[in-house]
Amino acid sequence: MDTKDLKIVVSGDICIDLLQWKTEPKDKSPSNWRNHTNMNVIAKGGGALLLSGLVDLAIEGSVISPQIEDLDAPIPKKLLRSTSELELFPKTIGEKNKDKVYRVKSFLGYTGPSTGDPKLLPIINDDVDADVVIIDDENNGFSSNKDFWPLAIKSTEKSPLVIYKMNNPIEFSDLWKQVEKYHIKNTVVIIGGDDLRSKGVNISKSLSWEKTALDFIWQINNNPNIAFIAKCHHLVIPFGIEGAIYYRNDGVSQSQLYFLPNEFEGGFIKEAQGKIYGLTSCFVAGLTRSIVSGKLKNEELSKSIGKGIREGIVSAQKYFIYGFGENIEEFTFPNPAIFTEEKDDFIYKENIQDVLIRNSDNPDCQSCWYIIKDQNSSNLTEIAYDIVKNGEKSALKFIPIATFGKLKAVDRAEIEAYRSIKNLMTEYVSAKKTEHPLCISVFGTPGSGKSFGVTEVASSIAPEIIEKLDFNLSQFQSVGNLITAFHKVRDISLTGKVPLVFFDEFDSAFDGKLGWLKHFLAPMQDGAFREGDAIHPIGKAIFVFAGGTSITFKEFCGENIEDEGEHKEFLSQFQNAKGPDFVSRLRGYVNILGPNQTDEQWDQLFVIRRAMLLRSLLERKTPHLINERGEAQIDSGVLRALLKVPKYKHESRSMEAILEMSMLNNARKWEQSHLPSKEQLTLHVDEEQFLRNLMHDTFFSEKIEKLAMAIHYNDIILCDDRNMETLSYLKAWEELNNEIKNSIRDQVRHIPNALHKINYEVISVKEKPDVINFTEKEVNILAEYEHKRWSLVKKEAGWKHGNILDAKKKIHPSLVSWDSLPSEFQNNIIENIKSWPYILSNSNLTIERLKYLCKCEAVL
Repeated sequence: MDTKDLKIVVSGDICIDLLQWKTEPKDKSPSNWRNHTNMNVIAKGGGALLLSGLVDLAIEGSVISPQIEDLDAPIPKKLLRSTSELELFPKTIGEKNKDKVYRVKSFLGYTGPSTGDPKLLPIINDDVDADVVIIDDENNGFSSNKDFWPLAIKSTEKSPLVIYKMNNPIEFSDLWKQVEKYHIKNTVVIIGGDDLRSKGVNISKSLSWEKTALDFIWQINNNPNIAFIAKCHHLVIPFGIEGAIYYRNDGVSQSQLYFLPNEFEGGFIKEAQGKIYGLTSCFVAGLTRSIVSGKLKNEELSKSIGKGIREGIVSAQKYFIYGFGENIEEFTFPNPAIFTEEKDDFIYKENIQDVLIRNSDNPDCQSCWYIIKDQNSSNLTEIAYDIVKNGEKSALKFIPIATFGKLKAVDRAEIEAYRSIKNLMTEYVSAKKTEHPLCISVFGTPGSGKSFGVTEVASSIAPEIIEKLDFNLSQFQSVGNLITAFHKVRDISLTGKVPLVFFDEFDSAFDGKLGWLKHFLAPMQDGAFREGDAIHPIGKAIFVFAGGTSITFKEFCGENIEDEGEHKEFLSQFQNAKGPDFVSRLRGYVNILGPNQTDEQWDQLFVIRRAMLLRSLLERKTPHLINERGEAQIDSGVLRALLKVPKYKHESRSMEAILEMSMLNNARKWEQSHLPSKEQLTLHVDEEQFLRNLMHDTFFSEKIEKLAMAIHYNDIILCDDRNMETLSYLKAWEELNNEIKNSIRDQVRHIPNALHKINYEVISVKEKPDVINFTEKEVNILAEYEHKRWSLVKKEAGWKHGNILDAKKKIHPSLVSWDSLPSEFQNNIIENIKSWPYILSNSNLTIERLKYLCKCEAVL
């Protein structure tokens, strides 16, 4: 990058980072001290010194900044110092990788002057005409000491591009007032997500990217404590080194989420890998690299910031991986390689996805926002087909996906619930002292996978110390059975392991409705159970209460009862059964969403859950149906029926049963003929609906010729006399050549795909259906799609654009973009589209709207 014509200034709070680490003697030495553990110490530039060094590497040029010539010389007492203890940690997590690098084991604290602010350093060769000013404000005195501010910032007449890294957002600091008054339009503010949270800004962490993003939107719009940063024209909030939000406000606010689909905030750095300081500084350096590059190209600042966020995330992750190297004294820190892209890098900028965040105060609209819907131009059914056929890695490459052992989830509600449970379990297992069991509840229909889900979450935390126990309370005959169960739990706890105890059907009747609840209150609260006069401590344990009669937590608590009288009666019974006391002792719950749709209005990701379950079943039970390219060999009709059938009578067990009952042992492809009989299907699905979906393609294929003829004759009616000579295909169907017939047939075959673009699907019915009318916007979308499809077919067949139609030379005047297509030709396509509902209706094919994630998506 040629930055010789740009003046870039970096300044801010100064810190000297003292790194200390132990080394053991390798050989016997005559000097006694060499035969003992050695404590090594080295000084590195921190704060603005580290940031300036990172920026210097990122832009491959020199920057104007404060400097310390010799860090080996005695450090002035008034300079702020931090001390960290280093240790060798795995470079990356994995059995194959044995490489280790030094990272921080623990931060030991700061050493500063006994009175007053730490010493600051002047900018060497500062220039009032600086093009870019980068500030590292750690709230250690720089923001209030004008003598050390860059000249370009102090000037009221200059307009440098300001990149302001703010550690402690304070509205009334002198530096912020100066920037806000004179430079705010050209300022990019960077504040870490945890720095915002430390100011009481309630933004969730490590649940889902949707939740984090929407929490930020609510806070920036409503929290008076950060109202001042809502005025920023450009605000970047890194969330760990896995994602960031870019907030713009040039009169109308807009926010963009950047994220790694296979990670969540804090997930990249594992506990066994140690820590490192300077991650946000490295992010800022990567961001600066893109902004400076864009400035040299006169690129729009917002575009450069978007690229820079990707640069920053990648650079920060590489910075962490390299750490302080295998040999601190020989390793170049920071490593210049963090800002260069190599072919064997573990992460690329293209891995980082972005999506516009919904800016709505409607809680329903917020709760139904799914990145999977906004991020993919295909509808959910197409994504589901892709998952089964090609696997999750291929189909969900750009979609947030959470993995807990063998469990994978893409549904935001499940991801948030599972991660909240995982966070609780992680804290509980790592706690040195616990007074009572960790109690959570899990609900779902039979066969939805309640036990599997929570077990996989627990196993992903500490499989070596967690041991599972299962008890079904509906099979217990007396309280004595429960006492026996508690003894088994205690026995495992005494071995040093943590029992994961499933109390299945805990909500079953026992001496009345919810009769078991009162017997759990003391063990849940006190961590002990009574047997006669003896009291036995349970020890560390995780109690999982799996519902048998209640499908959701709300149902268990009676929150879904709308009738006032019924609700009052339920509450009375619930209180008598000690339900509120039981709920107060729970620390979390999960509603397991199986392959069935739980709510027609809000639960549209059920088809994705089905697809992931089906793909998993195929991989585990019939791996011979997956070819070497990872493609599942399954008939499209079978796939459609399995994904689109309204309901599985026994949830995932039914889907598994259909697979096991099909004759697939020696099959190369799951054909329709391999499916079980109607009588067997009846046990698990509505066989009429299943078979109707199974034969959908056949129904439509049988009518292609009739539909093609109808479209052709409709075109003849629509065209006027002046087009008769140029449109030579306007003749009887029988007189058309095969090329034209096939072109019209091809259009018919793509009608279902086209309708998917506006959230419709074609369904075969017994009687002639009513005709629907498309909206103007829907018609325009379909017309543009159809023109693009036709143009691609023509170009692949060798046709080119020309002013005059010539079939022999394969020249066509309509081979232009939709916007460049003359209005008369656009109108012909539009009128053709408008005829589709009538033509389909005459063939007993109805057009039905796909389900929506939200009412706000229903209007195009």
